[in-house]
Amino acid sequence: MQDLVVNLENKPGTLAELGAALGNAGINIEGVCGMAGADGSAGEVHILVQSAQMARTALEEVGIACGDEREVEVVSIVDQPGEMGRHLRKIADSGVNVDLVYLATSTRLVVGSSDIDGLRGALHGGS
Repeated sequence: MQDLVVNLENKPGTLAELGAALGNAGINIEGVCGMAGADGSAGEVHILVQSAQMARTALEEVGIACGDEREVEVVSIVDQPGEMGRHLRKIADSGVNVDLVYLATSTRLVVGSSDIDGLRGALHGGS
């Protein structure tokens, strides 16, 4: 899966435009996280999609600016207390730094790191 950063103005309707552009292109948003700048300035939205390039094309066609894209690891988790901490502890114990985290549809944890291979090894290499 891929995480794409989308840069949106902090005004009514911009998230709706993002959703409509991707929907019209047949692109499913499998996870999303975002917030406006601390001073109410433009916001940064992360979307989880199968193809960041396809999403970027659809958004840029309607004038929505996109930023970086990267591969992320998506882990199915149980919806119960402590589950996120358990998975993130594996990563921490392996020495990998997490620099992105959010929940996606179907109770999945999205985790990003500049060390994606180390992150994957930490999550899937042992118990």
